[in-house]
Amino acid sequence: MLDDSKKYERLRQDMVTRQIESRGITDQQVLDAMRKVPRHFFVSEALADQAYGDYPLPIGEQQTISQPFIVAEMTQALALGKNDRVLEIGTGSGYQAAILAEIVHRVYTIERIYNIFKKTRMLFDLLKYHNIVTRYSDGTAGWPDESPFDAIIVTAGSPYIPQPLLQQLAMGGRMIIPVGDHFSQELIKIVKDEKGFHQTDLGGCRFVKLVGEHGWKESNEYVSKTV
Repeated sequence: MLDDSKKYERLRQDMVTRQIESRGITDQQVLDAMRKVPRHFFVSEALADQAYGDYPLPIGEQQTISQPFIVAEMTQALALGKNDRVLEIGTGSGYQAAILAEIVHRVYTIERIYNIFKKTRMLFDLLKYHNIVTRYSDGTAGWPDESPFDAIIVTAGSPYIPQPLLQQLAMGGRMIIPVGDHFSQELIKIVKDEKGFHQTDLGGCRFVKLVGEHGWKESNEYVSKTV
């Protein structure tokens, strides 16, 4: 049974005050979402008491749930509106998608690891996030059938910016993506307007690898599935 006790509520409020607001996150909708979403549901029961710490945590399959501040920073950088449609590349634990779902109209999220995809889809259903649509596929190719998107967020480090994702941005769309090598990346914000794409470097970060046809190459086979 999911337990969102007063203890976790207190830890969540303290996380936002000490880790998020104190570092300059000012977007009220981001702060409200992070005060509401029960982060401890998105990690294993054994790690629940560490869920609100200022660090990433393992979620299995050599993947992690991102540090709370980086989730807030990336979400704020997207400058989201309530009617936006957002594509997330790398569902992972589902925490980032849940934060987005508290803010925008619909979230489309893609995961390449089936065990994580299946587990996280069940959690979304349990928490009644009916505005999150999931897909098991190679996220580096995006989701052409549902494009264009008002915003795209990539939650894994890529050696370069995947061209298919640029093509799926709406006019005025924003994308956040970590770009670099295996060990460290720069968080890049891209904005599309009538003159093309404009990049801003938001600073250093470290993510797991973005694996796929338009990212780091590994041997993987996908049978796409949308839920």
